[in-house]
Amino acid sequence: MLLNADLHIHSPYSMATSRSMTPESLLAAAKMKGLDVLGSGDALHPAWRAAWRDRPEDGSGIVVVPTVEVEDRHRVHHLILAESFDQFAELADLFAPHSKNVATAGRPHVALDGAAIASAVHDLGGLIGPAHAFTPWTSLYARFESPAGCYGSERIDFLELGLSADTSYAAGIPDLAGIPFISSSDAHSATPVRLGREFTRLDVGVPGVRGVLDAVAGARIAMNAGFFPEEGKYNRTACIHCFCHYSLKEAEALGWRCPEDGKRIKKGVADRAAELAAAAPPECRPPYLHIIPLGEIIVRVLGTASPATRRCGALYAELLATFGDEITILTAAPTGDIRAVHPGVGDAVEALRIGRITLHPGGGGRYGYFSFEEPAAGGRPRDGSI
Repeated sequence: MLLNADLHIHSPYSMATSRSMTPESLLAAAKMKGLDVLGSGDALHPAWRAAWRDRPEDGSGIVVVPTVEVEDRHRVHHLILAESFDQFAELADLFAPHSKNVATAGRPHVALDGAAIASAVHDLGGLIGPAHAFTPWTSLYARFESPAGCYGSERIDFLELGLSADTSYAAGIPDLAGIPFISSSDAHSATPVRLGREFTRLDVGVPGVRGVLDAVAGARIAMNAGFFPEEGKYNRTACIHCFCHYSLKEAEALGWRCPEDGKRIKKGVADRAAELAAAAPPECRPPYLHIIPLGEIIVRVLGTASPATRRCGALYAELLATFGDEITILTAAPTGDIRAVHPGVGDAVEALRIGRITLHPGGGGRYGYFSFEEPAAGGRPRDGSI
């Protein structure tokens, strides 16, 4: 069976995360989004583990996979998946001598290297891979040239692409041959604009958490879906203060200092991935579907300030009442039927599907953005179809 999975989120116990996040609000948002599988996030935190264990049966049918993101001694972030919260309780005990905040932070710092963390996870029967692998601050490729540099002889079970990359960025890297790619939201709130903004469609043989883990480990990835990479905060090489973009040659010539304000220029994901890619053709991979959250589409169509406005919320609810969930609207619902609910949204979804969209890349820590106009200076069209 094909299931839509978002395996990397956070809880109220992580920094810069909505206090309103609860298991109930997350499951309700996942249902609206069209997710079948949801990572718990922050499963090393005892109170968050208890919140998931103690929740009443909600009848949603959504599979909850215990997950956590941790930071190692090199500031590399790792995503860990396991079958049970009891395994994370054991892992917390193993990490406690090496961490000052494993019991208090949703995303704790563990003063071990990637190999030691991966070994502990594998010993407990869990899966591990680099989180947002190309992000220029806290990722595998921010610190190392290869997975082996970080994990030694320990295997990685998957690689998370991150919001500033898609499959095309990683498929040409020889060291990643055969490693499954997943896409996740890294959501810090339960709103559908954040949750499920990136997801992985898995071919799951056995229902439940075990079946999901087996699908990830077995590379049974039917599709990845998510941002156009240009929408990510770190896609282009740019100044971290004024966000001015530079080519790689320009940044090197400037000594990685912005001439406008003297602040640091940070290498973008696009340039970093190109450095790592081989000259040979990239490895054949499952399709990557570029999507834009429905709430952001509605904002553009209605000309409102935020998806949280009453007008946006009312139209979003009307569309979901008609089609069931957001992923169905973005990927499968006939655009003629969407136009019957709202002509502008139907036109926008069609434009997205056929690639009639202009992207204005992000970089340096500022998100890129999209528009439905014809390409102009600074933007370029991208194909959103499979």
